[in-house]
Amino acid sequence: MGSFGNHLSEFKLLRSNGDILNCSDNENSDYFSATIGGLGLTGIILSAKFQLMPLSNPDIIQETIRFENLKQFFKLASKSEQSNQYTVAWVDCLATGTHTGRGLFMRGNHSTAQQNLEPQPSKFTSLSSKPILRIPFTPPISLINRWTLKAFNQLYYSRNITKQSTRHVSAEQFFYPLDSIKHWNRIYGPKGFLQHQCVIPMKEAEPAITELLRTISRHRTGSFLAVLKTFGSKKSRGLLSFPRAGATLALDFPYQGEATQNLFAQLNQITVEAGGAIYPAKDATMNQHQFQQSFPRHEEFSQLIDPQFNSAFWERVMGTKESATKTAYQRATQ
Repeated sequence: MGSFGNHLSEFKLLRSNGDILNCSDNENSDYFSATIGGLGLTGIILSAKFQLMPLSNPDIIQETIRFENLKQFFKLASKSEQSNQYTVAWVDCLATGTHTGRGLFMRGNHSTAQQNLEPQPSKFTSLSSKPILRIPFTPPISLINRWTLKAFNQLYYSRNITKQSTRHVSAEQFFYPLDSIKHWNRIYGPKGFLQHQCVIPMKEAEPAITELLRTISRHRTGSFLAVLKTFGSKKSRGLLSFPRAGATLALDFPYQGEATQNLFAQLNQITVEAGGAIYPAKDATMNQHQFQQSFPRHEEFSQLIDPQFNSAFWERVMGTKESATKTAYQRATQ
């Protein structure tokens, strides 16, 4: 299936000099590949065309399977990818020993039951998809700590009485489970949270993700929403595209200043040493070396940046403020 960029056919890109570029595989293909996953630095997308998948029913038949460790996860993922459109897993990031990486594996396919979608747009905003809980205010401190996480993770892992269950869910319930809790971000307290997401090549995935989880446990912290899934072999089309064949782990951490920064530095180092990449769209700590290791085509991309566009992220990962737009400006003024 591939990432979103694999389904784009063309788009119009507005540059700061007023030029409007038609971009596709056949026209301005360099800007096409640079803009996909391009961090908003190549210009403003005015319009886009992309291919959708026809559905007879938006519901998903979801199967949930409990697994006891990472080895079982990878066996389930390999077995499920050929016969399921979607796969994802929740991981107990505090589990240790022989249970490191235990969790719940969700796989699903769109229901084939016929349903007239056009007169029922409310299907996507049905009562089953609306928030069922609400966090009414931001507490003075984060509610996410080792004790609350341990209790939550044990309850969530054990919520299925049977090891395997099947049910019909809406698309929102499958793809956006946190939306069932309105203002869920408030539980992190006034300092908020940082997210870390990485992708590890499949041959290094199990040992590297084991080390990531062990590092998190040693820091006596964790995430109640730890998501683990695999990316297929279909190549992404962007110069800075994050998806690539391997396994990706995403976690949210309450921000605790220097302690969180130190943890992320270790997680980033483990990722890069395993030949993996850190997700720029969710990053707040990646340094220049880690970015260049994660995205070897960064120099090619830098030639296509709009000379009037910049970001704090780009300044950080390029090392200096000037370097963010220097090469693009030189190209634009030649």
